[in-house]
Amino acid sequence: MFRPILTAACLIALSAQAQDLSTEIDKAYPRLESLYKHFHQYPELSRQEFKTAKRLGDELEALGYEVHRDIGITGLAAVMKNGKGPTILVRADMDALPIKEASGLSFASKQMQVNLDGEEMPVMHACGHDMHITGLVGVAEQMVRLKDQWQGTLILVGQPDEEMIGGARLMVEDGLYDKVGHPDAALALHVIGKYPAGKIIVNDTIMYSSADTVNIRVRGVGAHGASPHLGNDPIVVGSQIVNALQTIVTREISPIEPALITVGTFNAGTAPNILAEYADLSLTIRANSEDTRNKLLAAIKRVSINTAKAAGVPDDLLPIVERLGVGSPTTTNTPELVDVFRSAIKDKMGPDAMIAWYQSDMGAEDFPDMVNVNPVIPSVYFEVGGTAPERLAVGDVPDHHTPQFKIEHELAIKKGVEAMTIGALAMFDKFK
Repeated sequence: MFRPILTAACLIALSAQAQDLSTEIDKAYPRLESLYKHFHQYPELSRQEFKTAKRLGDELEALGYEVHRDIGITGLAAVMKNGKGPTILVRADMDALPIKEASGLSFASKQMQVNLDGEEMPVMHACGHDMHITGLVGVAEQMVRLKDQWQGTLILVGQPDEEMIGGARLMVEDGLYDKVGHPDAALALHVIGKYPAGKIIVNDTIMYSSADTVNIRVRGVGAHGASPHLGNDPIVVGSQIVNALQTIVTREISPIEPALITVGTFNAGTAPNILAEYADLSLTIRANSEDTRNKLLAAIKRVSINTAKAAGVPDDLLPIVERLGVGSPTTTNTPELVDVFRSAIKDKMGPDAMIAWYQSDMGAEDFPDMVNVNPVIPSVYFEVGGTAPERLAVGDVPDHHTPQFKIEHELAIKKGVEAMTIGALAMFDKFK
């Protein structure tokens, strides 16, 4: 790909712009920190982010954005039009998790909330979404200040329900793009604890795995526990299915192709001396390609049914295998836009601002449901490190989705805002 040679004067100008942006973010940070602590102390569960969405919308409205609220239940989209030009979308997720916080932070959450099933649960931002929406406000502020450096339409999205893999789809189905227009490109980020705080990480293609949930009801024939030969035990059959499912990954998928089937729950029975009539299994399925994903889903149904047949379960009582919803596809970047983003970050933040991406687990995201529309929206999903190097050195890295999760929020917010602002400006420049 051709890139112009930068003169000394150009390099000086780029350096000055980068220093100016960093300085302005430093000036804005005390207000952002206060906002971050507010969001962290008052988290809300998926599809119930009413107060979070109101505060986020009010912050963006105060900066001059036109805010469209209640898209996909609690989602919002803030729009700023700045002349003719491309439309760029920046997305941040808002929801928290049903976890009791044990981070030791002075501003730790003490919130309780009734979930969608009517159960009262402790609530915690255990995945960094509080940083994401705080960063969105920071980006909004910088893009207003830098209006002379871009032309077009900027859309800032506060998305609900990422943790249950559904909010992006909800917003699209509720007419997000009918309300704000179809973007030419989209950007999103996630703070990640396994990387040094403030470092920027991006991959050319895949960032996260696909995710699907499958429920299996294993049916049997009830009997007295003293007369198991008169029944057909779904707990035994279910156990055989659990073991058989693991051979799908080890014997049907290439050993160099990431794939995962995890049986997360197994519930059955009412008493030790009764053969149950059914056993319920719930699974999470992860893959790094749509081909592998489809193979796993098809094999799970085949293996479950045929294991039951081998155990003598009659045809009218074979397992019921149900996939919940449509899941989430892999989060995969547009390579051409990654080139633009990476070049802009290195030019403006310096060659040491970025570190190499690596996959250490099979986490998933629903951002693809916001961009895999018709026509597809080219996108870049990147990460910002969240852990101090000295903590990384001794392995003191509380994992996401745990009560102990916490980040070095100042550096993560500052660098996240800087990288996202630079990325948005670069997208406006590319599509102008």
